[in-house]
Amino acid sequence: MTAPRRSALLLRALRCNQLHSRYAYRRAQPIIRSCSCSSPARLPHAVNVASPASPGNAQLNATTSDPPTPTTDHRTIAQIHDLFITTPYSPGSPLLLPNGAYVFQKLQSFLRAQYPQFGFKEVITPTIYKKSLWEKSGHWENYAEDMFSVQGRGATGRAENADLGQDEEFGLKPMNCPGHCLLFANDIRSYRDLPVRFADFSALHRNEISGALTGLTRVRRFHQDDAHIFCRPDQILEEIERTLKFVSMVYDTFGLGPYKLLLSTRPEDHYIGTIDEWDKAEQQLTTALNNSGGEWALNRGDGAFYGPKIDIILKDSNGKEHQTATIQLDFQLPQRFNLQYQASPKELDTSPPVEGLDSANRRPVIVHRAIYGSLERFMALLIEHYAGRYPFWLSPRPAIILALNQDEKTLDYVTHLQSVLSGIQTSESPSAAHREQAGRPTPQPLSTIHLPIDVDTLARPLGKKLIEARKKKYNHIIVVGDAEVQEQAVTLEVVNQPNMDATRQVLADIVGKQSSATISDRKGRTSLRMSALESRMYFERLVQEFL
Repeated sequence: MTAPRRSALLLRALRCNQLHSRYAYRRAQPIIRSCSCSSPARLPHAVNVASPASPGNAQLNATTSDPPTPTTDHRTIAQIHDLFITTPYSPGSPLLLPNGAYVFQKLQSFLRAQYPQFGFKEVITPTIYKKSLWEKSGHWENYAEDMFSVQGRGATGRAENADLGQDEEFGLKPMNCPGHCLLFANDIRSYRDLPVRFADFSALHRNEISGALTGLTRVRRFHQDDAHIFCRPDQILEEIERTLKFVSMVYDTFGLGPYKLLLSTRPEDHYIGTIDEWDKAEQQLTTALNNSGGEWALNRGDGAFYGPKIDIILKDSNGKEHQTATIQLDFQLPQRFNLQYQASPKELDTSPPVEGLDSANRRPVIVHRAIYGSLERFMALLIEHYAGRYPFWLSPRPAIILALNQDEKTLDYVTHLQSVLSGIQTSESPSAAHREQAGRPTPQPLSTIHLPIDVDTLARPLGKKLIEARKKKYNHIIVVGDAEVQEQAVTLEVVNQPNMDATRQVLADIVGKQSSATISDRKGRTSLRMSALESRMYFERLVQEFL
């Protein structure tokens, strides 16, 4: 598409946009974020190192010192692998294709699987709230320029002297924190109930400048692995340490890095709370960072106005630095939403009463936590990091089955293999009884590992099929011909599977030590003959071990 054509489509789409920013202009200076859960951004300035012994590129758990460097950015790679598209009809809102949705959902599922061991419970919250909520949280004052306002039936925002809740504008949420505050305030909380940990994958909307929109890295509609921990002041240290361990585990699993930790402290002028509160909070964050065993750097005066924070700065495959994960303390929202809990006897003896609260109650602290940050941005980093060669458990193209001929038995066997390897059918034999039973579907177990196994049964030379499958970076290629049909076997070739040493070990465990001799052709590829069920077991192990 030519540049003039693209510009014309964008202008036309913008004219048709029914959602609009509260303000028609943009200021040159960045505004102060009123919540921690902000879009990750490239680090804008240098930082001070925590100690003279710490190097300037302080890092924690350098999972890889030599990441792959693709020749193109994530948008071009995404076209090759059919991950997402963009449209002028909704600028900054990527449309995920099935392959992209598979990766996106895998990222969500991975974190969901970890939530129980870290004590998080997932919630679902509305996409829009009335203006009065955003005024209460402070977003309408500090963030409205970046918000979309919405007018609905009976909520035009035009009536004068309207009571609270009457004829109000709505705002699409840019952050989840106000909704989580409403959930916390819904119950009477005791000190024994804390910490309360809410996690949320809801879609967020921010009215970014159109010229800044880029693929998945700068968008208007996105999702966060958002969470808020409501805890007592004496629990802050433990919660920060647990979250740092969570971050370390996740980034090690993806092989991302190197990355470093930055502690951003109290701003010089614009902040709320007392200096004593800030000093105590910063000391707890410092202690947590020291206890993590990794190196970290000090970013003086760059904390949010409501509390200090820890940012994880990830270096991508091109050497650029991006803020991804964030851990932030917040004293403001608990005050604005009048959050409270019944204090412990120790707290009643050691801490003074809180103005405006019953003498038996105290106010919690909120820890804002995001590990991926924006899932869309995290996907972009992974796309470039892996350069199309995804780990099997995350890969949108784990395997493809190529038919060697057009014989009916061959095509039937290809369909059977696809069903078994994808997790739909659990039987070895494509018997008539199973085909008859297929007409009466039964619920699949929630634990079933479903895989998107593709097939190519077109009548064309095998060589062309192989070239195309390797170009699309399938992890495995399976060729089915007369021999495979006769032996009811699978000839599986490993072509783009990372961590081959661990992969060969899984193969050996599945087929047995005596039968695990692999065949390496002149190009160094690994292939093996096994049964369909053995192949399925092999695939399941690759997923379970995050290979």
